[in-house]
Amino acid sequence: MNETTTYIEFKKERDLGGIITDTFKFIRDNWKDYFTTLFKIVGPVLALALLAMIGYFFAISDLVQGISNNPSDPFNFLSGFLPWLLIIMVVFILLYTLMSMTSLFFIKSYMDNKGKANFEEVKNNVITNFWKFLGLGFLITVVVIIGSVLCYLPGIYLWVTLSLATSIMVFEGKGVGDTFSHAFTLIKGQWWNTFGVVLVVGLLISVLGQVFSVPTIIYQFIKMATFSEEDPTQIISLFKDPIYLLLNLVSYTFQFILYSIPMISGVFIYYDLNEQKNLTGTMEKIDNLGGYQK
Repeated sequence: MNETTTYIEFKKERDLGGIITDTFKFIRDNWKDYFTTLFKIVGPVLALALLAMIGYFFAISDLVQGISNNPSDPFNFLSGFLPWLLIIMVVFILLYTLMSMTSLFFIKSYMDNKGKANFEEVKNNVITNFWKFLGLGFLITVVVIIGSVLCYLPGIYLWVTLSLATSIMVFEGKGVGDTFSHAFTLIKGQWWNTFGVVLVVGLLISVLGQVFSVPTIIYQFIKMATFSEEDPTQIISLFKDPIYLLLNLVSYTFQFILYSIPMISGVFIYYDLNEQKNLTGTMEKIDNLGGYQK
């Protein structure tokens, strides 16, 4: 089967079933190029994140054991835990930003080249737009947190609305401010439909993600069965257990892969709304037909 028969057109309206079906069809048809690109660009940061997780687990174990052995001075042990917490936050912000950018710019290159993404093109776009994306992510996070603190419902509303922001920035080339405001314009009158798609995709990914946690959970229960009831702090020793750590790292790696899927479905959602409001794909087809007639 050649590329023209497997090319997926993003610029058209879709219902919920169509968005989910085409999301997984896109992955099935492009999994090799997509995940190769993702790991080439994000792989080093993912490896750093996994190492940071090991340090974090060790720090938790040392913190609990230290407090247990010397409960009169618990704050002394926080000095070894807090730096790892800060490292985890920074590394995972960087990881999620790069993952989002790589996914979206891969799709953009796929569309520009009619079914074949160009790695160098994707990499250059990620490098060029990194700080702009990081600024947008920071703004979205602050706004959603403020909305959630003031009242939980505004936080949900803002989260769903601003889930369109990254796609707007990539596919329309807008700046941070224009991207932010355009997200509210684009979702107007379609918030509930968008919320339904985001919720279903999110639940589906969460369920699939839990599957990869099953070996870790089984091993945890087996180990807990061997612990003494007289010393409940023994469970903390799991955080330094090599097998437990390995199972967790494998689980986190597969979950990382899954968490890139909502970025793909988000592009389908964006183009569905964009087509309803602006008929961009339809107008392009008309222009192309006119060009062929000439």
